[in-house]
Amino acid sequence: MMRRFALPARSRGFTLVEVVLTIVIIGIVAGMVAVFIRAPILSYRDAVDRAELTDQADLALRRIARDIRLALPNSLRVSANNSQLELLQTRSGARYLSTDDGVPDNVVLSFEDKADLDFIAAGPPSSFSSVRAGDFVVVYNLGQGFEPANAYALADTGVNINTPCAGAASAAGNIACITGIASYSGTINGVTVSGYRITLAANPFAWQDTPLQSPLQRFQVVSGPVSFYCVTNSNGRADLWRAWNYPITKEPGPPPASAKRALVATNLKSCNDIFSYGSAASQRTGLVRIALELRGRNDNPATVRLVHQVHVDNTP
Repeated sequence: MMRRFALPARSRGFTLVEVVLTIVIIGIVAGMVAVFIRAPILSYRDAVDRAELTDQADLALRRIARDIRLALPNSLRVSANNSQLELLQTRSGARYLSTDDGVPDNVVLSFEDKADLDFIAAGPPSSFSSVRAGDFVVVYNLGQGFEPANAYALADTGVNINTPCAGAASAAGNIACITGIASYSGTINGVTVSGYRITLAANPFAWQDTPLQSPLQRFQVVSGPVSFYCVTNSNGRADLWRAWNYPITKEPGPPPASAKRALVATNLKSCNDIFSYGSAASQRTGLVRIALELRGRNDNPATVRLVHQVHVDNTP
């Protein structure tokens, strides 16, 4: 009798046609899903890009506005193409003593004696905490076109602008370099006076043909010039820079290579019309207009334009 053996069932798998069909179907479904999710993803990317641009522009505007509020009266100037703004930054200010106060000559800021280099500044000590040798005393600054009451005309006093504390003035001006500062407390004509004794490298105020004293006997302490300027890059976009720690020059121009620099904003659309200050007549009680237009980094970049106005107090 013959025995029959049962054959095992053949195991089945995927055929090549089935695999190809599956891949095609998955591709079609993925394509359909991509169509629906692409727009939200791009929208989110653009929203993040715009937010970053807005934050950068807002921070830059606030930084510029802060420096403008610290500017010496009538020291703001804008380049012809409105791509650069320069100012003289103040550290402090106070009241100087004069002969009208009925005090001895050795404590007043002299507008007559060219050899008198010391005076007493009346004010709280906290107001002079940041003042140091190498800063400048400026009295009654009226700005360009009102020489000798123009602090930018430092070289007109006869000193070297690169070493203003090293030489004596030989002509009129309204700016002098500080070589020494020390706290002062004493009694003058029965009145207790607290402040600082300031020593100058030279006294250009006494060289003035007609003494240009401040009506309120005020002076400002200036640390030096500060510039905001725009540079166009090879890719067509522009960067906004801040420069400081360079000599005071009478005519505006780009900061020298020796100046310290810090990047303020990147990816500006152009350097045109960033700053606007109006006519000379309106600058006395005018507004500085700052307009920053930034572009994103994506293939279809977003553009953000922020405009800010800062009031300029030009009361000398």
